Amino acid sequence: MDRTGAGAVPAGPEPARLTSRRRLLAPWQGRARSLAFDALLAVFLTTISAVELAGAHGPLGAVAGVLLTAPAVLLRRRWPLATLAVGLAMLALDTTTYLVFVALHSTAARFGTSWRTWAGAAAVYALFLPRLNYEASHWLFVVLLNTIPVLIPVLTGMWVHQRTRVVGLLGERAETAERERDLLAERAVTAERRRIAREMHDVVAHRVSVIALQSGALTVVGEGQVADAAEVIRRSSTAALSELRDVLRVLREDDAEESAPGLDGIPALIADAPGDVRLARRDEDLPVVGAAAERAAYRVVQEALTNAGKHAPGAPVRVSLVADELGALVVTVGNGEPSSPPTTVPGSGYGLLGMRERVTQAGGHLETGQVENGFVVRAQFPPAPTDG
Repeated sequence: MDRTGAGAVPAGPEPARLTSRRRLLAPWQGRARSLAFDALLAVFLTTISAVELAGAHGPLGAVAGVLLTAPAVLLRRRWPLATLAVGLAMLALDTTTYLVFVALHSTAARFGTSWRTWAGAAAVYALFLPRLNYEASHWLFVVLLNTIPVLIPVLTGMWVHQRTRVVGLLGERAETAERERDLLAERAVTAERRRIAREMHDVVAHRVSVIALQSGALTVVGEGQVADAAEVIRRSSTAALSELRDVLRVLREDDAEESAPGLDGIPALIADAPGDVRLARRDEDLPVVGAAAERAAYRVVQEALTNAGKHAPGAPVRVSLVADELGALVVTVGNGEPSSPPTTVPGSGYGLLGMRERVTQAGGHLETGQVENGFVVRAQFPPAPTDG
């Protein structure tokens, strides 16, 4: 047996953990860069303010420049309007103009095209305009030219605001896509578990039920029939082991399910069934259905025979494989009235449910119910689509 890779550790969860770790650390890394930049900017602007205010107002002016500028720059992202107010106050006192432009950029980055941004820009322009020296004949040119220093921080701030929104939306979409991917993975795992449960039920329940019924019959049959019952038990045990190996191969190989029994396996299934079980009718020209439909048809007959043996022991069972007027494959299993009380062989309780799920997944339709003298299971499968 090839055991290559049997001891390998799955590599799937590790990338997921790394991705989650990066996603958790990303905001902190961004904040660290922002704090470092703001600290350098605060040192630069505080130095300029201290020098300018020291020249105009002496040492007290330098201290005031440090106390006003440093906190205003460091808190400009959280409270941009407060920083803008400090910058406007310093501009009104005819001191440094750098802080007010930084504050205007932060305001636009926070509020975008809000009225707060335009009101701040208007206030800066109103205080900045009287500082300009211009001749009357050139006033329009000077006004337009000096509008640029006010517009630049506004426009760059708006660009940052829009970019932040886009990045946020992309992050939300990525998180939504990741949640949907996880949900799909969970659904796939659940569906695979149900498929495995159906396979195990179909393989084990039928064969073991036959073994249990025949074992119970050994206590009441004559000596001449013991060998026949023992042969049925032997064949059922061998078939159960063979089909169980098929299920395990399905779990190990992606394409192993193609070897599961189909319509050709139904006659052998009927031959191995105990009691009066016959293939009542099989059309010569059965419609061509898909591989999934053939497997489902086989499992329907298998489960129906199991139920008939448990709930209607001794009753005649008839199986038919025909084509209806629409060209669909119709599989019918019907049993008559039992000749003895139902057996006490325990069941899983999921036989009919698993049968219905399997038929539905194959594109078919299942009907079950009591009839006048027994019980009928009827499955209908559409023909496989043809090319062209």
